[in-house]
Amino acid sequence: MNEVKYPHLFEPIQIGTQTVKNRLFMPPLSTNLGDKGYVTDELVEHYKARAKGGVGLFVTEVVTVEPTYVYLPGDMSIHDDSFIAGWKKLVEGVHEYGAKILPQLFHPAYMAFPIPGTPQLIAPSHVGPYYAKEAPRPVTKEELKVIIQQFADAALRVQKAGGDGVEVHAAHAHGLLGGFLSPLYNKRTDEYGGNIDARLKLTLEVIEAIRNACGKDFIIDVRISGDEYSDGGLNLTDMVYVAKQLEAHGVDMLHVSGGTTIARGSSIPAPGTPMGSHVALAAEIKKHVSIPVATVGRIVEPWVAEEIIANGKADACMIGRANLCDPEFANKAKDGRIEDIRPCIGCLRCLNGIMFGKPVACTMNPSFALENEDTLQPSLMKKKILVIGAGPAGMEAAYVAKKRGHDVVLCEKEDDVGGALKAASVPIGKQDLCQVIKWMRHRLVQSGVDIRTKTMVTLEMLQNEFHDYEVIASTGAKAIIPQSMTSFKQWMTGDDILNGRAFPGRKIVIVGGGSVGCELADYLAPLVNDHFPRNRDITIIEMGQEVMLNESGPGRSLLVQRLMKKGVKMIVNAKVEQVTNNQIIYVQNQQSYTIDDADTLVFACGYRPDSSIEDMLKQANITYHIIGDAHQVGNIKDTISEGYQVTKSI
Repeated sequence: MNEVKYPHLFEPIQIGTQTVKNRLFMPPLSTNLGDKGYVTDELVEHYKARAKGGVGLFVTEVVTVEPTYVYLPGDMSIHDDSFIAGWKKLVEGVHEYGAKILPQLFHPAYMAFPIPGTPQLIAPSHVGPYYAKEAPRPVTKEELKVIIQQFADAALRVQKAGGDGVEVHAAHAHGLLGGFLSPLYNKRTDEYGGNIDARLKLTLEVIEAIRNACGKDFIIDVRISGDEYSDGGLNLTDMVYVAKQLEAHGVDMLHVSGGTTIARGSSIPAPGTPMGSHVALAAEIKKHVSIPVATVGRIVEPWVAEEIIANGKADACMIGRANLCDPEFANKAKDGRIEDIRPCIGCLRCLNGIMFGKPVACTMNPSFALENEDTLQPSLMKKKILVIGAGPAGMEAAYVAKKRGHDVVLCEKEDDVGGALKAASVPIGKQDLCQVIKWMRHRLVQSGVDIRTKTMVTLEMLQNEFHDYEVIASTGAKAIIPQSMTSFKQWMTGDDILNGRAFPGRKIVIVGGGSVGCELADYLAPLVNDHFPRNRDITIIEMGQEVMLNESGPGRSLLVQRLMKKGVKMIVNAKVEQVTNNQIIYVQNQQSYTIDDADTLVFACGYRPDSSIEDMLKQANITYHIIGDAHQVGNIKDTISEGYQVTKSI
């Protein structure tokens, strides 16, 4: 038997009266794979794949306990007995591989999805989130009695379906229980509001009702924020006390998160932020309770989880996005096959479309379908495939083609693979893209793809050496250069800087406030805005009404906050009208302004596909496919997905 690489992570753990086979758990991640609250076969397969992959315990995505308020368009429910059969199928699916499963019981309250016909939202008080279109109404004490029973009835249905327990969501100032606990939303003056014991009362009553309904052998886990990281919110002192009360009232495990869902980046950490973002909270709470404490928050590498547990910071690690990205994460970690783990870059594109009813997705894993990269069927006809360009789309296409049995040659004009990912990894917080390049290269080598770097494919090569090959071209895109602005004394593109081809001066104007322009400004700006004479002075000029309009979520939020702290000037709703040798003239609100002390003008105006490759392929009269940015400029997720989708049908 092989030695276990991470012995603490893969040691069994006792939760209540039950034993879980390891300490690598999966926290709730919305999938939108349900059908009007019901479990679907696709949802079952989603969880089964990760149970087969070695996860010890699952806390499922949100499961609502009553029918009136919907959390997300495709969320799950168990508000009546008609849901039991589907849950039984899901439970049996993960039990087949020795995993435990705890549906996360939740009442969305004032954060419910505003589906037409939904009555006025309820809340602890009339206080709602900042984005609310109207104030919620305070829930009555009589209604609370009904809701408490609904939680208990839902838990009993989970038990009837064979579930091992439930998680009660009381974290992130989120939903009914989280809102009652948090002073940010609970302004009541009755027995459910005021001091911390009163704000905790509802959660304790829910726990008591569940225990009475389901008995001592049923796991009750509670998710809490160890600190809401918000002025006026719960802090660690509060939550140590809360943790003690939860243990005293029969809770079997604490799932310690942090932050709120409203303060972007506080509960779900952004890419590039430190791993184990809430570990310090779990570690302090663990000192004061005897029940298991799990931590969560950007734990994407197994060594981090091992260190957390081995050093006594937590008893288990909730690893979400990494298990989403690679269903075999746990097994690969246990076997020490670290280089084979598909790297999660923390981009959060997995959840981008959830609010709009789209299913869960992943930048690095282009398919969660039954036929995916690991289960691809061999092609009925073996072909010779030439892939031109070893960026993310080309590397994905080469791997998939080889996986399906084709003879594959991958040609790259540069001295190494990676393409645009090499420049994209340079800005602050983007270092995980280096791991993507390493992993994709490793996979290509393992699969036996013929990789030829420093190889520029020519028409002559297509007509001779590769005349009987089918071609997949992934040659990327070119930076847009506004020719009317090239009269400035020193100009360059963002790509020039990130690839080390050019170096800017001290007084920089960046034209374009999209992701590239803002990441570039972050990279170039002084780490400390202290007016030191040699600090760079950076101005972004953006035509849109705000910077990074095509991005959302914590990554964008933290980047913009850094730019503000660093003193980067962001001029929006502005257009550069004229550029001379030493002046940049822009218009904002019909007023003209002149910058005459800049020494460098940088273009971050986007990209356009390079059509030259297609012209050559047409001339060669060869069968071809154009993918990635060479086909249509997009993000990393778009390019990898296209590489997969196009090649799996060849």
